[in-house]
Amino acid sequence: MSAANRKRALSLRPGVKAEVPRSAMVMAAGLGKRMRPLTVTRPKPLVDLAGKPMIDHVFDRLRAAGVGQAVVNVHYLPDALEGHLETVEGLDISVSDERDLLLETGGGLKKALPLIESDPFISVNSDNFWLDGPSDSLKLLAAHWDEKAMDALLLLVPHARAFNHAGRGDFHLDTKGRVSRRGRNKIAPYVFTGIQIVSKRLLRDAPDGPFSTNVLWDRAIEEGRLYGTVHQGLWFDVGRPQSILDTEAVLRDE
Repeated sequence: MSAANRKRALSLRPGVKAEVPRSAMVMAAGLGKRMRPLTVTRPKPLVDLAGKPMIDHVFDRLRAAGVGQAVVNVHYLPDALEGHLETVEGLDISVSDERDLLLETGGGLKKALPLIESDPFISVNSDNFWLDGPSDSLKLLAAHWDEKAMDALLLLVPHARAFNHAGRGDFHLDTKGRVSRRGRNKIAPYVFTGIQIVSKRLLRDAPDGPFSTNVLWDRAIEEGRLYGTVHQGLWFDVGRPQSILDTEAVLRDE
C-alpha cells in the first residue's frame, strides 16, 4: 500500500460501533447478462469460482466476520437460487422475493428492509470476490463505522488491486474519508467493491419501485454522510466468463 493510500485507510478512526453488524443484505437478483453463456441455465451467484458457487465465497466471509443473518434477494431463476440457499449452514437466511419485478440495487434494499434485523447492516454483492489484507475486510469496515457521522461506509479499492476491472474508477476520498464522485470524463483513484455498511437511515423517504442506490448515495454525499475506507487486500471484478479464468489464475499464484 502506498503512503497516500495508507494515510487514507487510517484517516477514519474507529467509531462508536466497532462490532461487525449481525445482519447482511446479499444482492443476488441480477440477470447476469455479461456472464452468458454461463448464466443461461443458472443465476450468476451460482456460477462456480475456484471450486464453489460465487455466493458461497460471500457466505464464507460473512460467517468468518461473525455475521449471523443474511437476507438474499432473488429474481432470475429464483427456484435454483432458493434451493441452494436451503443447503447453506451457519447463517440464518431469509429471501426477499423479487420474482414479479427486478427492483435494482436501491429498490432491492428497500423491499428487503423489514427482513434485515440489525441497524446498521452489511450490504454485499453476491458476485464479489476478494482477498483480505492484514485484517479481515468486514471487520476493518466495521471498525471505521461511526453512527453519528455516516449513513453509509463504502469499502473502496485502488485501481492497482482491482483485478479484471477496466473502468475509470468511481470515487475520491478527502482527508476525513468523505466520498465524492468521479467527474465526467475524469479518472478517480478508487473503485467501489460492492461492499458497504449501511444505516437504515440511508433509505428514509426512498422512492417506490426500481431505482439505483446511487440515488441514496447522492443525497448522502450532499449531506456529507457518505464515507469510504480503503480495502487492504485484493478485489476481483468477476463479471464475465473470462474474468472467472483470470481470477482463478491469480489465485493459483497466491
